[in-house]
Amino acid sequence: MASILVNSLKRLYAAGRVTREQIGERVEKGTITEADYQEITGEEYGE
Repeated sequence: MASILVNSLKRLYAAGRVTREQIGERVEKGTITEADYQEITGEEYGE
């Protein structure tokens, strides 16, 4: 189940308010997982 943070980031990404790079920074910090990144952006992390 996606967390509130993931759902929020997904919505913000779809609206163009955050970039793939910003989502990637969350993965690097450990705030979200690579699977979360893929769910949010539709791309695998590191592509």
